[in-house]
Amino acid sequence: MTGTFGATSTTDEVLAGVDLSGKRILVTGVSAGLGVETARTLAAHGAHVVGAARDLAKAERATEVVRADAAHGGALELVELDLASLASVRACADSLLAAAKPFDVIIANAGVMACPKGTTSDGFETQFGTNHLGHFVLVNRIASLLKDGGRLVNLSSSGHRFSDVDLEDPNFEHTPYTEFGAYGRSKTANVLFAVEFDRRHKGRGVRATAVHPGGIQTELGRYMTAEVRDAMIKSINENQLQGAAAFTWKTIPQGAATSVWAGIVAPADAVGAHFCEDCHVAEIINDPGLRAGVRAYALDGEHAKALWAKSESMVGETF
Repeated sequence: MTGTFGATSTTDEVLAGVDLSGKRILVTGVSAGLGVETARTLAAHGAHVVGAARDLAKAERATEVVRADAAHGGALELVELDLASLASVRACADSLLAAAKPFDVIIANAGVMACPKGTTSDGFETQFGTNHLGHFVLVNRIASLLKDGGRLVNLSSSGHRFSDVDLEDPNFEHTPYTEFGAYGRSKTANVLFAVEFDRRHKGRGVRATAVHPGGIQTELGRYMTAEVRDAMIKSINENQLQGAAAFTWKTIPQGAATSVWAGIVAPADAVGAHFCEDCHVAEIINDPGLRAGVRAYALDGEHAKALWAKSESMVGETF
């Protein structure tokens, strides 16, 4: 099953013949792009999807297609979640805990990319605070709702290859800020969080993984100019192995395919504590010129434990 799909597989191809009736799945970031498509295909196959979004009015409009495609008892409900505010994150978690309805899968999809230097409402660097710390608090607060045998899927990126986390200066107080350096740190953190969450919960059959959706043109890239985008693609192509295919954009259904593959279809033991791309488990590749694979530092268990401890210190909460 793990070798059936690839870079061009779509969400509906990955879930062909899969009945998700009775499954309850949380997806963050359902107001655009990958989040909407992830929710759509899950609901179309019968899942009850809880979609989290910062702007509920925008999410209502964006998810009309989710409700239209829902079948076999599939449904969508929306909850408010601003990952750049720990008050909002905790309120969302509290409401989910109060409802006491368990989840089969959590897909931590929401995020920001390569934005100008800024801070969250709690004073954290925007990308690390939103992409990592917001999800860190949300997922850990509701971990008891994740059923035995459930899964956590963290949306990371090949952008984790830009930089490792910096546990000494996570908020760029002493380090020169770069948009992609900060993005890389947050995406590495997404992988390390999955690694440590997996270690802590696999005793009850819960597995966690991180995924790279691929290069997709969505709202996530709104801060990138055409010049920056073109230069990045040129660099990718120039540094590929001889004979490798040139970079091509994925469609949104292709981009969301790895999330649902890792969360639903792939064997749990195959993806737990790993990094997945193009509907397969990625190899460790430390060559900085190649776009495929995962850097070893993103899967290091001791590194993951250190990030967990640092994250707890930053948010003032122990899990």
